[in-house]
Amino acid sequence: MIVRRLLIANRGEIAVRVIRTCRRLGIETVLAVSDTDAGSVPAALADRTVRIGPAGAAQSYLNVDAVVAAALATRADAIHPGYGFLSENPRLAQACEAAGIVFVGPGSEVLEAAGDKLAARGHAVAAGLPVLPGGLVDPADAEGVRALAGRIGYPVLVKAVGGGGGRGLRVVGDPGQLGDAMAMASAEADAAFGDPRVYLERYVTAARHVEVQLLGDGRNVIHLGDRDCSVQRRYQKVVEEAPAPLLGETLRVSMRAAAVALGQHLKYQGAGTVELLVDQGSEEFYFLEVNARIQVEHPVTEMITGVDLVAEQIAIAEGRGLRLSQAGVRFSGHAIEVRINAEDPAAGFRPSPGTVTGAVFSAGPGIRVDTHLQAGSAVPPQYDSLLAKLIVTGADRAGALVRLRGALARCRIEGVATNLGLLAAVADDEEFATGGVDTGYLERWLAPRSEEAGWPGGEPLLVRDEKIGDTRG
Repeated sequence: MIVRRLLIANRGEIAVRVIRTCRRLGIETVLAVSDTDAGSVPAALADRTVRIGPAGAAQSYLNVDAVVAAALATRADAIHPGYGFLSENPRLAQACEAAGIVFVGPGSEVLEAAGDKLAARGHAVAAGLPVLPGGLVDPADAEGVRALAGRIGYPVLVKAVGGGGGRGLRVVGDPGQLGDAMAMASAEADAAFGDPRVYLERYVTAARHVEVQLLGDGRNVIHLGDRDCSVQRRYQKVVEEAPAPLLGETLRVSMRAAAVALGQHLKYQGAGTVELLVDQGSEEFYFLEVNARIQVEHPVTEMITGVDLVAEQIAIAEGRGLRLSQAGVRFSGHAIEVRINAEDPAAGFRPSPGTVTGAVFSAGPGIRVDTHLQAGSAVPPQYDSLLAKLIVTGADRAGALVRLRGALARCRIEGVATNLGLLAAVADDEEFATGGVDTGYLERWLAPRSEEAGWPGGEPLLVRDEKIGDTRG
């Protein structure tokens, strides 16, 4: 089926991103908007808009019935869910199947397999991927929990089965902390995802977060290289780059092959990502999860391959199959992405909703900005704080870093607090410049600065968990 009219069930920069590709392909766009987003930049760029509910995501962007009704009412051929919200919800895929609407993403069975972390872990084992020791636990069974943690060995990680974006995660260093951590993680998971189940897993203290981009058509699966997403705060990604720096070639090849094997096992259809944990001590890797959607950091892969991942998603959803072979994928240069958020590092990274009174972004060769901002844009408190993504490329990583520093220096956003100062400081940091930092790097880097007055913004940089953050990976 050829998609001629596409409903975008999302907001913000990913909505603009999908609209851009649809314009190039000659596809009419319909943007599903909450009442709050009716006057947004994405709404102005789309060919049509349709309101799906009030500002609260539960009544709009997370409402399967409202999204499908909007697609039917506007006679859309397909729905693109973006990332976050309903992008990995099997109910939306099932509703599309029932209504005769093309869902731009995997089928509901794959979404169910990937969305449940324990189920995904089982599929990874079946596909031959290594996993960290762990298992499902009952928080009420204190003795059983302690026994499993003892067999795994401390520190352990308490993880929500249906979680994501750092929600329902707790690191436990000794048995005395285990009970409280289990209770808090379970309660948080239930509130955030409607699923209180949690499991234990070995916690790797010096690890890198590396992921592999996949494309599949249900029969064949290829990879488009790897990305490093180790610069994180509270499990929220801050900086991503491709390819992952300072990986041994044998390890890189093994990780890419493992991701493809899992994709083949799942009969994966669409764009997806296999996330892996690399133990820097042993140089071994382990399966983390599958993200069965396009990811926030997809531009770095696009920049080094020249592949429009949204266009490939649509082509696969239309039933045209893979248009690329593995041998046809070419890699060139290095790309780095930073996430510009409406948050105040000087106030514990508190979200900073409001109105953007001015926005200036860098432009030029090797610089890409994905954003939904302009002067006058509202930053609503109901949604995550992502304002823009600045992506730079260079012939190599050193060249990309030089371009990143210059591009950040020329960015300016007024009216709301942002993390631009933090991003610039990280880009100038010697350890980051060396490459290959682990997932604890940013927290270690922030720790001494949390006690120093005057960085950035003239106030102490207090690191405390007051921000829900971007849960979209």
